[in-house]
Amino acid sequence: MFGCDVFLKVENLQKTGSFKVRGAFNKLIKLKSDKVIAASMGNHSQGVAFAAKTLGLKAKIVMPITASIVKQEATRGYGAEVILHGENFKEALNYAMSQKDYTFIHAFDDEDIIAGQGTVGIEILDEIKDVDAILAPVGGGGLISGIAVAVKSLLPKTEVIGVQTVSATSAYESFISKKIIETPPQPTIADGIAVGKIGEKNFEIINKYVDDILKVPEESIAVAILHFLERKKLVVEGAGAVTLAALIEQRDRFKGKKIVLVVSGGNIDFTLVDRIINKGLVSNGRIGIFSIVVDDVPGSLHKLTGIVAAHGANIINLVNDRLADVLIGRAMLRITVEAKGLQHLEEIKSVIKETGFDIK
Repeated sequence: MFGCDVFLKVENLQKTGSFKVRGAFNKLIKLKSDKVIAASMGNHSQGVAFAAKTLGLKAKIVMPITASIVKQEATRGYGAEVILHGENFKEALNYAMSQKDYTFIHAFDDEDIIAGQGTVGIEILDEIKDVDAILAPVGGGGLISGIAVAVKSLLPKTEVIGVQTVSATSAYESFISKKIIETPPQPTIADGIAVGKIGEKNFEIINKYVDDILKVPEESIAVAILHFLERKKLVVEGAGAVTLAALIEQRDRFKGKKIVLVVSGGNIDFTLVDRIINKGLVSNGRIGIFSIVVDDVPGSLHKLTGIVAAHGANIINLVNDRLADVLIGRAMLRITVEAKGLQHLEEIKSVIKETGFDIK
């Protein structure tokens, strides 16, 4: 599909469903305290909860009220007490840090956490000695910091490239500006990297070792999730799919190269899966929606559906709206069709226009 060799580091198959368990264990095995607290949108919370339970520690996890119910319940399932506080990660983080009777475990701005996540980079180079580039998701910067230190120490010529969603760009803006920039996250399907401010330790490491940071649109993330499901039968959350989204957006940059996409997690909110898949299908032209004004007379609908059928598309929904803002004696048809891609949709659209219909 992309003219390059693509390898996947499938951390979505990791215990707890993401790479976060690596850093959590590396931090908790060194603690003398038997009570820990963390703040997270979901994956760090599950990693800390599982590590704490395994090591016999008591864990409290603070999550914003916007955290997905799936991740809340998974965290409880690993034995932690879940506290919902604040509208976003920043508010949850501040609350967790204020609880002085528990040892706070930061999700990314911590050397032990960074080192734990860096084992991902070591494992990649254990298997692939001549990789040209490694793409990793970036939220607060823990994963890419660890990977960058490991990879640049072992194979300096390998590019380490971070990827963010356009809806949360603190790492990208900070990397460009050479100073930490806070950017409040917007709603995103990549909620696992919806962090408003990159960590200080992470920023220093990224500045020194990371080659580039890219931004990808939400539409490409949805298409990437769809590709993972269709082509590799992998369930990947939005944050884990941004690396494939970057390949979709910048395929020419990586043509002919050997690259590794770090698939950071698979803890997708299944209540949103249908919407994400539909967004992906629309973005790559597999589903199209036409609004067409027709004469409100017998035969108009038959003529229009005949055009769609003759060009090999499948109508999956049709609404005849006589109350739309159109002239009396006319009606608005909204037709949802299943097609082969964007070019196929354009062909259908052209024929509908040529036949004399008013397509909106």
